[in-house]
Amino acid sequence: MKKWNWRDGQRPHRRRGAGQRQGWYRGNRQWSSQDEQRTGHNNPRPPPRATPRRMENQSASSSSPSSSSPPSSSSSQTSSAAPELPGFYFDPEKNRYFRLLPGHNNCNPLTREMLQKKESEKQRNKMLAEDEKPRKKAPRTGLNTLLLLQKRHLGMLPEYSYSRLVHEVKVSGMKRHKLEIQSTDSSNPNTDNFRLIVGDSACERVFTVNDVSHGGCKYGIMNFSSSSRGSLSVEMCDNLYFTNRKVNSICWASVNYPDSHVLLCLVGAADTPGCVSLLPASLFSNSNPDQPGMLCSFKISSAWSCAWCLNPQFDKTFSTGLSRRVIVKDAETGRTQTYSTGSDVLTQQFALRVPVLFNGCRSGEIFSLDLRQRGRRGQSWKASRFHQESAITSVRVLQDDNYLLAADMLGQIKLWDVRGTKPVQEYKGHHNEHAYLPIQVNEPEGLLLAVGQDCYTRLWSLKDGQLLRTIPSPHPAANDLIPSVVFSSKLGGCRGLPGLLMAVKHDLYYFPYNTDYQEAAEQPGNVF
Repeated sequence: MKKWNWRDGQRPHRRRGAGQRQGWYRGNRQWSSQDEQRTGHNNPRPPPRATPRRMENQSASSSSPSSSSPPSSSSSQTSSAAPELPGFYFDPEKNRYFRLLPGHNNCNPLTREMLQKKESEKQRNKMLAEDEKPRKKAPRTGLNTLLLLQKRHLGMLPEYSYSRLVHEVKVSGMKRHKLEIQSTDSSNPNTDNFRLIVGDSACERVFTVNDVSHGGCKYGIMNFSSSSRGSLSVEMCDNLYFTNRKVNSICWASVNYPDSHVLLCLVGAADTPGCVSLLPASLFSNSNPDQPGMLCSFKISSAWSCAWCLNPQFDKTFSTGLSRRVIVKDAETGRTQTYSTGSDVLTQQFALRVPVLFNGCRSGEIFSLDLRQRGRRGQSWKASRFHQESAITSVRVLQDDNYLLAADMLGQIKLWDVRGTKPVQEYKGHHNEHAYLPIQVNEPEGLLLAVGQDCYTRLWSLKDGQLLRTIPSPHPAANDLIPSVVFSSKLGGCRGLPGLLMAVKHDLYYFPYNTDYQEAAEQPGNVF
């Protein structure tokens, strides 16, 4: 007689003899409701272990729908021998089911949300341990520095491809190092969580925004410098500014010279209206002998985004994205041009070669605005327009102005051909559901970076969309602890060090290309 197993989906009818108790059989042992009452457990038992005969039956029925169904999301690491039961969680270590409680429960940890959080934390710790290993898996099969060098000497690899692939190898080997932020006030260390960091074009300075515990935020500038011994030092500028308003967007502005100012979008709070402020970078340091220069504030409330134009024809022009409109303003003359849109403009960036502004909307629309065509009315001023499936959180225009990267709240990152208004590449793996998360691109190295809502930093090959590296956060994941990153091949100036800078919680981390960075940093004369 064929024994029942859970993969068959139905238990055959068995005739019970006299005095036989009602129940189900597990091997040669019978389990009944009376046994449940004696042990005091109401949780279901896991299915019987496979015997050779059962293995044959399972292989014969492997084409059935029940055998090919994926495991439960709450127990993704569970063995395939444990089917999903609604309302129950299978613990593979204890080899049994436990009842789940609906919603949130602080007394009993067996809720689906808590189990998913526990599993995510376990995976994060595992990835952190793997990152500490001296040798890491190459991003592509057979890719290593020695092989690339041999192909280059043999003329089998062009110079551009060689440089790009070497960067991919270096990115896969980066290791985390914590940086100590030097400050003139050493008695008052930073205890406020980083919210956003944005580097200037030379990556000598990084503008920082920190959340303050009593509400509002503070912002300032950190200076980076590299030494001949290969170490990176960080110094916080003297002057920090506090505000009870929220900083929505930041960009560096070139008013007097490259990156001489910082453009801020501040959202109003209570009786304090919102505004867009143009602040000189020298304002944050008492030791800087330069004059503060232009300092102005524009009463533009509820601004979601801002961008500064670097084109010589409109070199003092900036834009702000608001609810259902775009404002383009000349910072010197105050001349303003307003464009009505059908949705909130969440992100903006100007092209480099031509005075064209690209905008990403909450509706998923991406459109461009040519500043040279101010006379057009209605919707005809939109030079090009295309759509993604969800709200756009970030747009980045590549150097030749013909391609644009766009990320949305579904976690999709696409490379668009602006001329044909069609996507030509997609970068998979990014995680976002509702957060306002920027993306970064480094064209010389051929890299794309994005921090997801799951607090993982991911790096892709810009050319073919290959996921090169996934970096877990050093701290447990939380919605208010999403890391902010800056990547550059010259951190600290023209003679700087290549690598990734990560700010999370109140800590600052550095992921250098140099694998022996730790030994170099511990040499006498370096302060870390």
